[in-house]
Amino acid sequence: MESHIEKQDGDVLQKSFKDMISTLPKGNSWGFPGDVYQYQGFWFSPPFLQGALLAQQQFQAQPTDIILCSSSRTGAAWLKSLTFSTITRTTYDDSTTPLLSKMPHDVVPYMEFDHIHHHLPYSFLPKSIIDSGCKLIYICRDPKDTFVSLYHIVARYNKSQNTQPIQLDEARFKKASVRYWKASLERPDKLMFLKYEDLAEDTVLYLKKIADFDNLSGLEVNKTGRHREGYENLRIENNIFFRKGKPGDWKNYLTTEMAQRLDQRTMQKWSSSGLSL
Repeated sequence: MESHIEKQDGDVLQKSFKDMISTLPKGNSWGFPGDVYQYQGFWFSPPFLQGALLAQQQFQAQPTDIILCSSSRTGAAWLKSLTFSTITRTTYDDSTTPLLSKMPHDVVPYMEFDHIHHHLPYSFLPKSIIDSGCKLIYICRDPKDTFVSLYHIVARYNKSQNTQPIQLDEARFKKASVRYWKASLERPDKLMFLKYEDLAEDTVLYLKKIADFDNLSGLEVNKTGRHREGYENLRIENNIFFRKGKPGDWKNYLTTEMAQRLDQRTMQKWSSSGLSL
């Protein structure tokens, strides 16, 4: 149980973070409510940035922890389901798994709010994660598919709020996969780097033993209810999270020019890393 002193210390930290964030450069967040703020080269909503900073201060990783890492819309929900099902396969079966009644994001919550999974750049990881020797699993995805998937979740959210979505050719985003890729080469025993496309092609090869959650979006729990119910600006319908998840679906949405522009930006970022998709 959290002590009165611990709560006071947490409140002081949160206030200092809010004060600092208010001084940062800010911009629009693809139509989501509120502004996003630029910090150390990345854009964050205030709750996510506050959570990231608090995790850096307070999160204590254990050597036996497995931390799931990803950028938005790269297969995090699927990875959570597969990993949770693999780790708990002797505890639950297909009829008793919590994934039947809870979203993957609730079964394996976010470090920025509750710890365990995160969307943070590698440079934002709490020091205890590196020092503890715990293991990380990172999943990346073709930037074009990621871009289209992110656009669709924003458009669905805008529709649910009766607001106008941003146009596809106006949207911009930045990925943070390269540092995780380099870390996986430096510490392959501690960081497993997965590609969404490879995982989709041969799941058994990459996760050994999995539960059958291919129809993840069809589960009733993922059609109804809300995620992050306690956060006013981050509350979102569960069904908004799920779409097709098919590699190459970007071809149905991006023009040749848009795809080439994304490819060029990807090559600029990844050219010296050896990473390719």
